Amino acid sequence: MKKIAVIGAGVAGLASAIRLQHEGYEVEIYEKEAIPGGKMHQIKKDGYTFDLGPSIVMMPQIYREVFELAGRNPDDYIPMKRLDPMYTAFFGTEDKDKFDVSSDLVKLMESLEGISDEDAKGFLSYLQDIYSRFIVAKDHFLQRPFRNALDFYNPFMIKQALKLKTFDSANHSIGKFVKDKRLQQMLSFQTLYIGVSPVNGPSLYTIIPMIELLYGVWFIEGGMYTMAKSMERLFLELGGKVHYNSPVEKILIKDKQAYGISLHDKEVIADYVVCNADFPYAIKNLVQDTAAKGKYTDKKVDSMKYSCSCFIMYLGMDRKYEGVDQLHNFVFAEDLDKNLEDIFAGKLLDNPSYYLYMGSKMDQSMAPEGKDGLYLLVPVSDLSIADYEWTEETIQHYRSEVLNSLKQLKGFENVENEIVSESYMTPIDFKEKFNAYNGACFGLRPNLLQSNHFRPQAKAKNCENLYFAGSSTHPGAGVPIVLMSAKIATEELILDDRGVKA
Repeated sequence: MKKIAVIGAGVAGLASAIRLQHEGYEVEIYEKEAIPGGKMHQIKKDGYTFDLGPSIVMMPQIYREVFELAGRNPDDYIPMKRLDPMYTAFFGTEDKDKFDVSSDLVKLMESLEGISDEDAKGFLSYLQDIYSRFIVAKDHFLQRPFRNALDFYNPFMIKQALKLKTFDSANHSIGKFVKDKRLQQMLSFQTLYIGVSPVNGPSLYTIIPMIELLYGVWFIEGGMYTMAKSMERLFLELGGKVHYNSPVEKILIKDKQAYGISLHDKEVIADYVVCNADFPYAIKNLVQDTAAKGKYTDKKVDSMKYSCSCFIMYLGMDRKYEGVDQLHNFVFAEDLDKNLEDIFAGKLLDNPSYYLYMGSKMDQSMAPEGKDGLYLLVPVSDLSIADYEWTEETIQHYRSEVLNSLKQLKGFENVENEIVSESYMTPIDFKEKFNAYNGACFGLRPNLLQSNHFRPQAKAKNCENLYFAGSSTHPGAGVPIVLMSAKIATEELILDDRGVKA
């Protein structure tokens, strides 16, 4: 039985390990933290439970697939409930500035027609346009590797790539269909889910709101961390092993072939290595063999473009908040475009837009009885471009800006005095805790020159028996897409192991 060492128990690491263990390999995971999940982590404090990072469940079938392939019923591991409305968007403090966004087309059309018939018509045209592009992306790009240049540079693939219309920005593309600024923003801000700005991010990423609208948004009982724990549970049931508090220091390579990993106190010999550590960190720090790095020199890694980062507040409150109905809420600043420009220009934000998530609205076990926990996320600059330092003063600046804005919402007028527990995550924390390069939560920015065949691939280009999975590899960031990266990595490994020519 061939042995595989998996570096990291993040989403892609766990999913890769499950797939390979199920295929009959002997798989062991080595994780630097004490619990599984990577950025799909969990914070427990003072009786409150918070998902640390990812919180929005989209494309549930991809979550379910990893359990189904092992012959399990996903409902026994990740019980889900569909949300309707999916979220509330706040553009001000008046009732007229609040929009509940439903994936029920009848309800959604009523809301859109309340804005204007012309924009409702334009929205349907947007759906038709982006759905046709989504099918092309799904069938020809997202679910396949680009091992060789000719996998992309051939007449058929070039023709498919042109259908994606990637040269337009998300904002500009949406503006062709709808004219109301608020509706434009509701159909483009989701590019921030993968760390890119709708102002200059490829228009293809407007598939994200389309996926929400056509396939819904879901909640996993217990929060997103249930997915991580359930993948760990399945992996152990299949006979796999996980070593926690076991940071990997080096990938062992000889003659451009990986043969194991090195920890601080031992070497682990393996037939194959699957690396779920963030690719830029891994290629710079864990792959120490110069020839095996290939084009990804330290200089190259430093020059690449990175996604935005996040500042997140986890607040335990001494009451429940009935004034806000939904689990997911997005509060937009009056000048969202300036917000976005400043994030990617490295500026400290005043009056930022932010995301409010209250898991305890769906699952009371995530907070003490009769109380809520507030998860407040502000997209901010990654460390490589930020023109300010993350100090206590910076934290207090963002804390004050967010709470002052939150006070304007119904029911939150006294929010600052209702906090009984408080924790934070900053870009520095993401860098130090999860080896997120430059603190970029979503890895490499998915711009045109860092997507598809340009993005780091699952199979190492200059080293045999080494494979990568995670948000900085193809096809990209976001939990469903990262789960796809695990599928691609394991399929590549199995093809090589069986001697099948790609």
